[in-house]
Amino acid sequence: MSETSVVGIGADGWAGLAEPSRDALRTAEVIFGGGRQLDLLPSSVTGERVAWPSPMLPALEGLLAAHEGRRIAVLASGDPMFYGIGGTLVRLLGADRLRVLPHPSSVSLACARLGWPLEETEVVSAVGRPVEALRAVLAPGRRVLVLSAGADTPARIAELAGDAELTVLERLGAPDERVGPLHDAVDPLNIVAVRCGDAPALPRVPGLPDDAYEHDGQLTKREIRAITLAALAPLPGQLLWDVGGGAGSIGIEWMRAHPSCRAVAVEAVPERAARITANAAALGVPALRVVTGRAPGALAGLPAPDAVFVGGGVTAPGMIDACWAALRPGGRLVVNAVTLESEQVVAAGRARLGGDLTRIAINRAAPVGGFTGWRAMMPVTQWTAVK
Repeated sequence: MSETSVVGIGADGWAGLAEPSRDALRTAEVIFGGGRQLDLLPSSVTGERVAWPSPMLPALEGLLAAHEGRRIAVLASGDPMFYGIGGTLVRLLGADRLRVLPHPSSVSLACARLGWPLEETEVVSAVGRPVEALRAVLAPGRRVLVLSAGADTPARIAELAGDAELTVLERLGAPDERVGPLHDAVDPLNIVAVRCGDAPALPRVPGLPDDAYEHDGQLTKREIRAITLAALAPLPGQLLWDVGGGAGSIGIEWMRAHPSCRAVAVEAVPERAARITANAAALGVPALRVVTGRAPGALAGLPAPDAVFVGGGVTAPGMIDACWAALRPGGRLVVNAVTLESEQVVAAGRARLGGDLTRIAINRAAPVGGFTGWRAMMPVTQWTAVK
């Protein structure tokens, strides 16, 4: 099988390429890339130039197959393995069929210009992703680099970033690169540096304040939420089903635990489903998927979860069996019951499937006339089982 060269290129074009990258392009019979990238190559590079169609990903496999047996080079912006096409090509072709020749990424160049240590800098991509993910990483004193989707991204970042100081870095590495404050007519090829101020921020650990959510009363309260997330035990890359989503708080805080955590919230009431979407965007996890429908029927066809939380609808016939059957081996099921009827279902489920039962009683201080006393919240019976 022929080897494909994946060549990272910067805004400085041919002049910025190392000799191995130049040689890969000179000897290629066909070169794939974006129109802007292909235009950076000199006439001495004689391979057939093929611009990516739009959308690119659906056509990628067919284009590569059409040129099978030829010496192929693929142009990529900066480091192909950092939010680039390199990862996609590895999945399609396998690492053994690729030769990756990286160029400094825009993040590396930005840190060099700003004097920011790369290991102390958070990175958020707005390329093909909602920019609202920035909200999850804003914290006093933090430094964040946002990979822009285009000329409009910096203005949107300014709306989200509060009191943060913004620096726009345009056409990094090119002779006409610009580093400075936000201005009109930003170049589409840009990255935005966000230096956070001292404005208070929400923590990443579970148990956000209840008033962080818009809700109609269907909300897993702060203390119960923290205990529930501890039982669900999110790990990087894992998928949660939040069944009976309510305000979406469990799925949202699962995803806030790590950028690679994923969640699907299933909610029967359309108004609540819309509220979950809004809460997720406001709290920095806009990628949370919301399914409007009644479980367990609405669970059909969803990707297999690593954990399932049932916060509502546990008394629906077949709910426990459907969730348990869908769980991956080693997956965790957590059910919170607040009514006698739901407790009966939980007790029966534990008798069949095993696990632990915990009774959680929370009291909050509240005014009692001119004094302060304890006001009890509804107790919660929590069932946790590992498949």
